[in-house]
Amino acid sequence: MFYRENGQFKTSYRSDQQIFPILQDRIAIGLLLAFAFIAVPLLASDYLFRAILIPFLVFSLAAVGVNILVGYCGQISLGSGAFMAVGAYGAYNFFVRIPGMPLIPALILGGLCAMLFGILFGLPSLRVKGLYLAVTTLAAQFFSDWMFLRIKWFTMDTPSGSVSVSNLQVFGLPIESAVSKYLFCLVIVVVITLLAKNLVRSAIGREWMAIRDMDVAAAVIGIRPMYAKLSAFAVSSFIIGIAGGLWAFIYLGAWEPAAFSVDYSFRLLFMVIIGGMGAIMGSFFGAAFIVVLPIVLSQLLPVLAGWLGISISTAGVSHAELMIFGGLIVWFLIVEPHGLAKLWAVGKQKLRLWPFPH
Repeated sequence: MFYRENGQFKTSYRSDQQIFPILQDRIAIGLLLAFAFIAVPLLASDYLFRAILIPFLVFSLAAVGVNILVGYCGQISLGSGAFMAVGAYGAYNFFVRIPGMPLIPALILGGLCAMLFGILFGLPSLRVKGLYLAVTTLAAQFFSDWMFLRIKWFTMDTPSGSVSVSNLQVFGLPIESAVSKYLFCLVIVVVITLLAKNLVRSAIGREWMAIRDMDVAAAVIGIRPMYAKLSAFAVSSFIIGIAGGLWAFIYLGAWEPAAFSVDYSFRLLFMVIIGGMGAIMGSFFGAAFIVVLPIVLSQLLPVLAGWLGISISTAGVSHAELMIFGGLIVWFLIVEPHGLAKLWAVGKQKLRLWPFPH
């Protein structure tokens, strides 16, 4: 009864093109943002910030970038970890080599480096697709691992490739405490997500979806596949590069090339698949599933084993966690292949009709 748009008339094109056309959605998003910006910093502990909230925000941002390429444009990519690494090391070099370089411009410049890197490895998408494109983008991962480990210039001539940053500030405010790091990540995620949502609703977003659905028909009606595919690689890798900079500067503080292994590429792809391809909201659902579930399982399994009178080692908990986690992913993909975003959309549709039968 309370989730219906009856009586909400659109009297202008601007009101008709709103991101959230229903008043209830706008109120819900406003309350959610107020809770995230005001209540969470007052209530959450340092452990919650460092172990769950900050990784969730960074992975959500990276998943938004992957979703633009995979979900909206239909180009399978396994090089997300490489784009994160290029963004992190690019931002690091700008931050260290240029005296007085502010943090936000350094992150943006790192994202631009990742964008150029993504365009370079997106060129094969003009000729190949599907599994062949996935293997091609996987080469970006191996190339970045070699580049940051062997070319010492990128790591300020450190022998191991490990680097670190400190004394981070934004507009003169230090970014040292867990709360300040969380708020900084939250602001960037909100801004970039709104920009990405508007972008996928624009003309270029419709071109991406046309290429995804049928590239031959899209070319027939005048869409340039080269422009659409490379622009998707550019925007996606830029967002992923900024996420890589946040992961390195804000979450890790000190890192090495192994911090952006191929495991992150697969993890980000799983987030998009589980959350829902072609849905910005699905990126957040998938990130929450991937980040929170292993932590819940690691805390829950020893308790369950104690109730059952079973002694289980730390290694056993880790193995059981991986087995249950993998099984849940397979089960979920069988039950709902369109992801958590589809369940969310179905629930909203049923709520519109409640309490009438449907």
